[in-house]
Amino acid sequence: MIYTVIDTFYLTDEQLKNSPSRKDGIEEATETNLRIYGCDLIQESGILLRLPQAVMATGQVLFHRFYCKKSFARFNVKRVAASCVWLASKLEESPRKARQVLIVFHRMECRRENLPIVHLDPFSKKYAELKTDLSRTERHILKEMGFICHVEHPHKFISNYLATLKTPPELTQEAWNLANDSLRTTLCVQFKSEVVACGVVYAAARRFQVPLPENEPWWEVFDAEKSAIDEVCRVLAHLYSLPKAQYIPVCKDGDSFTSSNKSRDSQTQPVSKEVLPSGASANNDTVTPKAAASATINPDSGGSKNSVVKQALDMLKESKKGDDDPKSMAVEGEGREEPIQSKSEHRTEASGERNKERERDRDRERERVKARDRDRGRDSDRERERDEIDRDRDKVKDRKHRSKDRAKDSGGHSEKSRHHSSRDRDYHSSSYSSREKDRHRHHPYS
Repeated sequence: MIYTVIDTFYLTDEQLKNSPSRKDGIEEATETNLRIYGCDLIQESGILLRLPQAVMATGQVLFHRFYCKKSFARFNVKRVAASCVWLASKLEESPRKARQVLIVFHRMECRRENLPIVHLDPFSKKYAELKTDLSRTERHILKEMGFICHVEHPHKFISNYLATLKTPPELTQEAWNLANDSLRTTLCVQFKSEVVACGVVYAAARRFQVPLPENEPWWEVFDAEKSAIDEVCRVLAHLYSLPKAQYIPVCKDGDSFTSSNKSRDSQTQPVSKEVLPSGASANNDTVTPKAAASATINPDSGGSKNSVVKQALDMLKESKKGDDDPKSMAVEGEGREEPIQSKSEHRTEASGERNKERERDRDRERERVKARDRDRGRDSDRERERDEIDRDRDKVKDRKHRSKDRAKDSGGHSEKSRHHSSRDRDYHSSSYSSREKDRHRHHPYS
């Protein structure tokens, strides 16, 4: 059997037990649950994105390899699953856009957590954050893999092994299903794909009670060991005994796809509420000096020092009562709302001016178009006049040529007629003279 050199990402049982997630205090059952949950997300998203099974299998293998080097407490399962699907689609030459992947995972999370299904706006701030985090997580995956993302799946070995063993066709489908389920476990990072294929064939034959040759063990032909096959069967049996995987919030950083900025807003709201009393106290501070000034201004008008002090105290009490009244608060609120209204008015005025400028530009463009049309109409009229003049000239020339031809034809006929008349005259004269001669010959005496 020929093995590829780059397919070397395999770990031992001790390395799996001492994974980064265990070092961060995550239990084995929680880690197994999150692995299965992430693989479920990858499988379901691949079906919704209409990806081939090879893409989903590659994404699940990349998912397990990444969490063999990184902890679940530092990287969110949902974000990593989405990045694995996006990367696997490009590796298997069935690429999907980041927008499609994010929308699918957002919808899946809404359904799984029984939240109202809201469309993820591609132009929102939340979408921009998710997209940047998707590409960032993809870079983390490639960095941890050393940019070696070659994956060999057990599926391509199953059909060859079953054809060699001459098993019934039902066994092929069962072995294929078991191979898909094995991707939710850590078998892909423990054993080579040939060993996993042998274990899957063995489990399928046991389920359908199909005998396989054991006098000469058939797994030795495919470079597998009985202990490895038994381990594969044990892991698959443990997988089927577990309940449905649920999401457990373990990650310290990173929000989910549906989490909004409510927490940030809730943190900022108390601050704005606390600003109001401080503003009121500032107003009180500004009012008290005026009262003190008014109290100090009137000592000369009359009364002793004690009366002046009493008047000042009374003024202070009245100013405090006036500040505590809701009317004064309402007045202050109106005073504070005035700059906001002025800002809104400035905005409306600016928008109105912009609209007017746009209308002016449109009118100018319309006038330019009309002027061009007029110029084109004038040019067309001038061309028509020129054509008519040329036609008239051609007609005049034709008439002149025709008259010349007629004149020539008439001159030729006259000359011919003259020639014929002279000939006739000569003929008649010659005939007359000959007749006279004949008369003199026959009648000499006459």
